[in-house]
Amino acid sequence: MASLQRIRNHGALLIAIVGVAMVAFILGDFLTSGSSLFNRNRENVATIEGQKIHYTEYEAAKEQLTEVYKIETGRTSFDEDMTAQIRNQVWNMLMMDYTMRAQAKKIGLDITPDELTELCVGEHPHQIIAGRRAFLDENGNFSAQAVKGLISAINEHSDDAEENPNLKQAKTYWLYWENAVRISYMQEKYAGLLQHMLKANTLDAQFAFDASQKGVSIEYVMQPYYIISDSLVKVTDKDLRKLYKQHKSFYKQVPNRAIEYVAFDIKPSEDDFKAAEDLLTSLKDEFRTTDDIAAVVNVNSDIMYDGRDYSIETIPAQFKDFAFGKNAKAGDCTDILFENNTYAMARIMKAGYSLPDSVELKAIVEGGEDQELGWFKADVLPSNIAEKALVGKRGSRFTVAQGMGEQTYEILEIGAATPKVKLAILAREVTPSSKTYSIIYNQAKQFIVANQNAESLEAAAQEQGLTVVPQYNLIATTDKVGQLQSSRPIVRWAFEAKEGQVSDVFECGQQFIVAALKEVNDGEYRSLESARAELTYEATNNAKAAYIINKLKGVETLEKAAEIMGQPIQEAERVSLADTRLTRAGSEPKVIGKAIAMGENALSEPIQGNMGVFVVRTGAALNSNDKFDADAQKAQLNARYAYLPYQAIQLIEDKAEVEDHRVNFQ
Repeated sequence: MASLQRIRNHGALLIAIVGVAMVAFILGDFLTSGSSLFNRNRENVATIEGQKIHYTEYEAAKEQLTEVYKIETGRTSFDEDMTAQIRNQVWNMLMMDYTMRAQAKKIGLDITPDELTELCVGEHPHQIIAGRRAFLDENGNFSAQAVKGLISAINEHSDDAEENPNLKQAKTYWLYWENAVRISYMQEKYAGLLQHMLKANTLDAQFAFDASQKGVSIEYVMQPYYIISDSLVKVTDKDLRKLYKQHKSFYKQVPNRAIEYVAFDIKPSEDDFKAAEDLLTSLKDEFRTTDDIAAVVNVNSDIMYDGRDYSIETIPAQFKDFAFGKNAKAGDCTDILFENNTYAMARIMKAGYSLPDSVELKAIVEGGEDQELGWFKADVLPSNIAEKALVGKRGSRFTVAQGMGEQTYEILEIGAATPKVKLAILAREVTPSSKTYSIIYNQAKQFIVANQNAESLEAAAQEQGLTVVPQYNLIATTDKVGQLQSSRPIVRWAFEAKEGQVSDVFECGQQFIVAALKEVNDGEYRSLESARAELTYEATNNAKAAYIINKLKGVETLEKAAEIMGQPIQEAERVSLADTRLTRAGSEPKVIGKAIAMGENALSEPIQGNMGVFVVRTGAALNSNDKFDADAQKAQLNARYAYLPYQAIQLIEDKAEVEDHRVNFQ
């Protein structure tokens, strides 16, 4: 499985590609079978377009995507954020899969096995396959042979795939990308079909051309809304209710919660600092004199001693001058230093030598194609490889234990040697002890006992100098609250609690959190009160527009309007219906449309625009006499329409019939 090894070695470079390719992820057929043992609705994660998604499908999809990430990155575990990303990506792909399948079924759209084969291993492979680094040759070109070799290995040993971890990984990896091609190409087919339906015809082209030919020069004056003081206008609740009714569809929502919380930082106490310093003091003499440095360091230090070779670039900054000083020698030792909440001391185990900083390697594959792995920095190589690769010569080979077997490497090139030092570091970061945890936890508990509702929590926090942090629009599937670590339990609590209730203590990383539920929003639409700020802004601008228009009543010249507004007259050399922006005034299609409709040498009534009130005076008509080129005009319109098919695909997902029960499984 040289391809897999190559992938792992280039994990850092490949992770970016994974992020792009995630949009093409699709569940394999083995994920759609389900289990006959579990068929009750309460075990369904969701229903999408009538198709029930069983919990086992959801979990299998997460496991598959997790395995692909492991292969691509070379990592064996992921943090909370990455796990949440995988979970959300699986949901997005479930939506993509089932909504697209439903639409494709309606119109008889499909991808045949022959098509899929051609897309994966044909002369012109899909860009998802062609762009995989694992399938490129030494010149950076796509190698169909590399793909066929991987598929052949999987098929040849398919019976052993479950027992052989490498084969199982290879199969998972290939099925992922094969299915990624399938769903991506299905979208491309669907989008292509819509694109043909949305193509401009000659009448469209003529209309657009005519609109661009008819133009007029204008002068205008604008009174921006922001210049008018809010105190000069009045906005009533009746105005807000009217606007809310007009724009209610804008305020559609999913059930959500608003909370606020206070944090109790879990910080080390003075006793914790003293304990860490005392530990290093007690080990100081032994650290300086022991012949078994690994035994002393690896039992007591946060930085393990593995015999690594530090360069000037990789050594901790606080020890650089000590270790690479003019008179530095083996046996030298620092005093106990304190920096960044860490007590530390260092001892030079070896000095005065040089080793290369990097090496270029090739993996030797018995009975297969050798794989050039590229250059590696010394500090990223596993120690068993580094200790042989960095002392070898160009063209030499060495073998190391790897997994359950062995791997042979060849040194293709080796970097220039630079000074190195072997350093043992005895370091102990000061962290909160269990006693400190208990004290801070009890403070948080006492705070809850004394404050049983949101109002009391706010008042007590202000009195004690604690910051109250608001968090809005939490939905049932929100993975974490703001930047709080491991805060998914707070979201679950918020959807079980009553408005005004105060939570128990949550441990979120290095903080204890106490939350209060401020709002429960379960209605189909946001309330007028929650939308009051937006409605007030719009209603205020409307009132300001009426105020300005009233001041301009009876004005007969642009100069008089400018005088009343206190604004300069501006010019636009030519505007047409093809324009969307009015010079520096920004997007003002209403003003442009009225100017075109006015004809030559006319003065407009005050026009309520997006950013202010306008008065426009037109000049001479400036109609163009360009020659109509139907093909060029249609091409221009089709370029504008290009995004519409993909917008339609997104709309299909947005409008799909979905029952989402993920909250029961997170």
